[in-house]
Amino acid sequence: MSYRFITLTFANQVATLRLNRPEVHNAFDDVMISELLDAFQQIEQAPDCRVVVLASNGRNFSAGADLGWMRSMADKNYDENIADANQLAQLMQRLDQLSKPTIALVQGAAFGGAVGLAACCDIVLAEERTSFCLSEVKIGLIPAVISPYVMRAMGTRQARRYMLTAERFAATEALQMGLVHEIVDDFDAALTRYTDALIGNSPAAVSAAKKLIADLDQQPIDAKHQRLTMERIAAIRVSSEGQEGLSAFLEKRSPNWKKDSQ
Repeated sequence: MSYRFITLTFANQVATLRLNRPEVHNAFDDVMISELLDAFQQIEQAPDCRVVVLASNGRNFSAGADLGWMRSMADKNYDENIADANQLAQLMQRLDQLSKPTIALVQGAAFGGAVGLAACCDIVLAEERTSFCLSEVKIGLIPAVISPYVMRAMGTRQARRYMLTAERFAATEALQMGLVHEIVDDFDAALTRYTDALIGNSPAAVSAAKKLIADLDQQPIDAKHQRLTMERIAAIRVSSEGQEGLSAFLEKRSPNWKKDSQ
């Protein structure tokens, strides 16, 4: 499918999704959100896709919401704004819940909703000069839809500061807070390291691990959730990939999913 504001390519079991409005610092509007939702659906349904890379063209990852789009929403009523916010909420949820591992490459500036996109990814790589900002309160708004993902990624204590002050913070600070996993000099080299590791693992197990993490996050360690973990390990052990992985380990050979990726 041809898109206006994003690009989507598949190669070597990796889907690369790029924001492509560099002339406006990859600010997103309703069109880009709709295109991203469509792309995530394509990615989820692609049988040969094992890893998803979220990146952008130009100097900056994303300036967040497009000012013209936000201005148009100010002229609409409450119900229309609810419908609009629902699209963004679906976007964040879809990215957060993709069954395939996601890697964000964040360069330049990541403002507002762009911080939410990063927070929804499994792995976030940033350049040393990358900066982040939850800038919404500066213009009389709040980072509402992205807040659950941002708070989970950087912690409530830090989110309270940066959501209220709208200060810029550097990649080094984002690393300390957990929003960023690694600061790199070369995206390509780092990306190869991560994609090789992910593709070398069982695709079914990776998806199951993502689902397990989501289901256990912030939950009590009680009998219900202990039962859930027992059921999940039992199910994966008797699955075809679980059986193949254990057999390959005992027979000292590569499992079939690793052979397929070579």
